[in-house]
Amino acid sequence: MFVRIRNLREDHDLSQKVIAEYLQVHQTTYSDYELGNLNIPAELLMKLALYYQTSTDYLLGLTDEQKPYPRSKTLQ
Repeated sequence: MFVRIRNLREDHDLSQKVIAEYLQVHQTTYSDYELGNLNIPAELLMKLALYYQTSTDYLLGLTDEQKPYPRSKTLQ
């Protein structure tokens, strides 16, 4: 999972600071997520999946399919 969130961020040419601000955490906290030093709370994992337009399964490494599932109407 940690490699995927770093790769997605880098693929989008974003800094850790930008993503940390989006998630409303400190940059050092986000860095710890990418390094695997901290577990990402489910709420933030969902926010990342929405931001990158992918699924939490992809972020967690449960699938290699980046395309997201159809979203719940409550998340649209």
